[in-house]
Amino acid sequence: MVATVRGFLYPKTATGRSSLIPNPPWHYSGDLLTVEYRTDPARVAELLPEPLSPAPDDPGAVAIIWADWQSCSESGEELLDPVRSQYKECFVVVRCSFEGRTYTRCVYIWVDKDFAIGRGLHQGYPKKLGSIHQTRPHPYGPAPRLAAGARFGATLAAADRRLAETVVTLREPSETNGFVNGHPMAHHRFLPSIEPGGAPALNELIESGAASVEGGQAWRGDAELTYLDAPTEELSLLTVEEPIGAYFRQVGVVWNGGRHLA
Repeated sequence: MVATVRGFLYPKTATGRSSLIPNPPWHYSGDLLTVEYRTDPARVAELLPEPLSPAPDDPGAVAIIWADWQSCSESGEELLDPVRSQYKECFVVVRCSFEGRTYTRCVYIWVDKDFAIGRGLHQGYPKKLGSIHQTRPHPYGPAPRLAAGARFGATLAAADRRLAETVVTLREPSETNGFVNGHPMAHHRFLPSIEPGGAPALNELIESGAASVEGGQAWRGDAELTYLDAPTEELSLLTVEEPIGAYFRQVGVVWNGGRHLA
C-alpha cells in the first residue's frame, strides 16, 4: 500500500496538519511603517539579476518597511491561536524593469516566525530570521495616536547585531503610502541542484501581488534612519543619500498566487 501524504509545504503527513504553512489564499492585517529614500543607483543595480534592469525613472529609490502582522488562512482559525498568526517583519524594496514594465522587488527581508519564512520560500522573498520591533498606535495611554506630531520608532536586528533603526514623526494625512512598494513584485524562486555543479533545480522569475487590498488613512511624515554594519549583512551598503519621506498606514491584504514571467 502506498501512503498518501498531504500538506502545502513540508512536513507532509497523512492529514496535512503538520505542514509549515496552509494552502493559499493568505489573509493579512497589519501596521506598516515605511521610510523611503534615495541611494546610489549602482547599489540598487548590483542587486538585480538578469533579466531585470533598473527602473528607468528614479532608479536609486529604496523603501524599508516595518510591518506588524496578523495573518491567517481562508478559515481564519489562526487568529484564535495567535502564536500561529502574529509575526513581525522588516523588508527592503527597490524598483526594477522587465520587458518595459516597472516592478517592485524585495532585496532583503527579516521575519521572526518560521511560517513566514516558509511562505517566503513559495513567494520568492529572501527571508531570514531577525528581531523586529515597532511602536504600536493606541487611542489610550502614552502610545501615539494617528495624528500630527505622533512619533513611532522601529528597530531591526539579526544574529545579535542591530542592523537598522528609525524614528518617524507624522506630519499630515497622505493620499499614498509611498511609491517604491507600489508595483507588482518581481521575484526569483530559486533552488540549487542537489548535484554539485548541476543546473538549479528551480530558477524562475515570477510576478505576484495582492489579490485585494484595503487600507486606512495613510499619514506622511519625516524619518531619521540609521543603518549599522554587520559581518553577514549588506543592508548598510544601501546608504541614505537623500530622504524622500516616511509613512504609516494600517492595511488588509489577500495573497493568492502569481504568474511565471521567465
